[in-house]
Amino acid sequence: MAQSGPQGSHNGESFLEGKLLIAMPGMPDPRFEKSVIFMCAHSAKGAMGLIINKPIEGLSFNELVQKLGIDVTANHADSPILFGGPVQMGRGFVLHSAEYGSSETTLPLTPEISMTATVDILRAISEGRGPEKSVLALGYAGWGTGQIEEEILANGWIHCDADARIVFDTEHEAKWRAALAKLGADISGLSAEAGRA
Repeated sequence: MAQSGPQGSHNGESFLEGKLLIAMPGMPDPRFEKSVIFMCAHSAKGAMGLIINKPIEGLSFNELVQKLGIDVTANHADSPILFGGPVQMGRGFVLHSAEYGSSETTLPLTPEISMTATVDILRAISEGRGPEKSVLALGYAGWGTGQIEEEILANGWIHCDADARIVFDTEHEAKWRAALAKLGADISGLSAEAGRA
């Protein structure tokens, strides 16, 4: 099987890898309403991504790492933990700037964004030796064979190239509009109805 690089291949099999998936207005599933998902994997077997704009109410990074028995010794911004998706809510994933990483545990996804899913990165952030920029999500969004393609065809989602500024620097409540604006889309002009030729 051919390996695709961090950018993903454009042979149709992994075209969403490293992209932002944006919920269309009228998304019927409330868990995904106005969500922006960073796509970590996409193949013929399915797809996996992390919602990057839905903070979990009342749970911050410092609270989470303290529950895991990790001491916070660095002075860093105590950021909210994100709802990454409804699958395996007990698992944590860190999307982070690409200057940080371990060859064994870090998966480069774009030239600017990598993912690490081990507790070591939480320790590193807590001690002030982690990545320059990061977001931590619990759970992920997953799709089976052909499912995401069907949802895109049914006008559930649109996608655009990932933008590290949207992932790391934009306020969570502004990410959905910022991602749509990257496509030049005016929300008022988007329809939830599938088009008919």
